Amino acid sequence: MRVTVEVDGDGLARVEMCRGAGNAIDLAMARGLLDAARECEKARARAVLLTGRGRSFCVGGDLKEFAALSGEELAAHLAEVTDALHGALRILAGLDAPLVAAVQGAVAGAGLGLATAADVSVAASDARFTAAYTAIGYTPDAGTSWSLPRLVGPRRAMDLLLTNRRVPAPEALEMGLVSRVVELERLYEEAVEVAGALARGATEAYGASRRLVDGALSVGLGEHLDAEARRLVAAAVSAEGREGVAAFLAGRRPDFGRRDRARSDPARADGEPGTRSVFESKPT
Repeated sequence: MRVTVEVDGDGLARVEMCRGAGNAIDLAMARGLLDAARECEKARARAVLLTGRGRSFCVGGDLKEFAALSGEELAAHLAEVTDALHGALRILAGLDAPLVAAVQGAVAGAGLGLATAADVSVAASDARFTAAYTAIGYTPDAGTSWSLPRLVGPRRAMDLLLTNRRVPAPEALEMGLVSRVVELERLYEEAVEVAGALARGATEAYGASRRLVDGALSVGLGEHLDAEARRLVAAAVSAEGREGVAAFLAGRRPDFGRRDRARSDPARADGEPGTRSVFESKPT
């Protein structure tokens, strides 16, 4: 077993990497993450929580697996690994559901890419981050060279990619690499609280906000203002927008998920316990 997925009745998908030994990414793990992303998409997850079982979130690629292959074999193998891993990231980025990562211990290489892909990254106080790629003569994958400059700026991103220095959790918070830092024993509880609240929120508005932020650095101000206006109009006339305003005026908490739950599980709309599906990915 490499990756597990559980989707609860509120639409919170809990994706856990559980390979052991730092959750190093081999081909089976990469495929497991792709399968997990597809399951989140199929289940219409309203939020995704990504965690890594054990002492470390993810130490990056499995170098022992890579070292055992010849040049041509390695090239073909890495193409397969990155195709699956990047496929997972493309799917997760395309969802309306926000992505929350809970990270602890060593976060390196592709693990850093997974952590920085999250909309909200909650780090344990023992977390330490390093790019690690150029230290072994490799270059970034998992979107690391895309996400790092956007989070910490081009100058700091190059510092991290070239020097491979370890960044402790407090410094990672200061530079914007993570969203918040908590004690290790509270990491999962905090991450579940954040992801659970997002799963009960305005999913379509979250998705539109993700796309606005993603596109903000690639267009001029005028074009971006036009995009904001279009997104705002669409949100205001949507079921979510109408529910949010109605709830505010009535002084009650909005129920953004009710319409979605009613469509997928009528019993949930009437207050009955929701269903839960479990998907497991095993080595192939």
